[in-house]
Amino acid sequence: MADDETAIFAGGCFWCMESDFEKLEGVKSVVSGYIGGHVPNPTYKQVSSGTTGHTEAVEIRFDNQQISFEQLLEYFWVNIDPLDGGGQFCDRGQQYRSELFYLSDRQQLAAQASIAALEAQPQFAGKIKTQLRAAAEFYVAEGYHQDYYLKNPTRYNYYRWSCGRDKRLGQLWGKEG
Repeated sequence: MADDETAIFAGGCFWCMESDFEKLEGVKSVVSGYIGGHVPNPTYKQVSSGTTGHTEAVEIRFDNQQISFEQLLEYFWVNIDPLDGGGQFCDRGQQYRSELFYLSDRQQLAAQASIAALEAQPQFAGKIKTQLRAAAEFYVAEGYHQDYYLKNPTRYNYYRWSCGRDKRLGQLWGKEG
C-alpha cells in the first residue's frame, strides 16, 4: 500500500527544482510556490521584489514506498549550491535562498542528519548556508509558473544554461546537473 508524503525544498528558481524533481520515480507531483514570508497569498511580483520574506520553493508529493525522504534529500543537495547564502546561481536575493522545510519530527531529524553528513566532508565543513526550518504555509505560484520547463522548453533551457546552474553543479558535484 502506497504512503504519500510531502517534502518542501527551496533551491533557487522553482522552475529548475520542479524540472529536476519531476524526473524521479516515486515522485507524484511537484508544485512551484512560495513559503516563509509575512504576506498572505503573495504574487510572483511581490515575492520577486524581495520584500515579502518568502522563498521560491517546490512542494513534492511522493510515494515513500518508492522513494524515501532521505533519497530526496540526497537528490536535493546535488541540485543546489549549499555554499551560497545569497541566492542560487544567477538568481540573487533571499527569495532564491536554499532551504529545507520539515513537516514532521522525522523529516527534521533526517534533514539534520543529512546536513551533518554533508558538513563531515572537508570541502563543506562549516560552509553550508542552506537553512533548515519548520514548514510554514505554502502558497501555490501562479499557473504560468507550473511546469514552465514543459510549456516553454526553449526559454527554460536558455535560462538554465545562461544562469550557470549546470556548470556550477558540475564544479561542486562532478556532474552536469
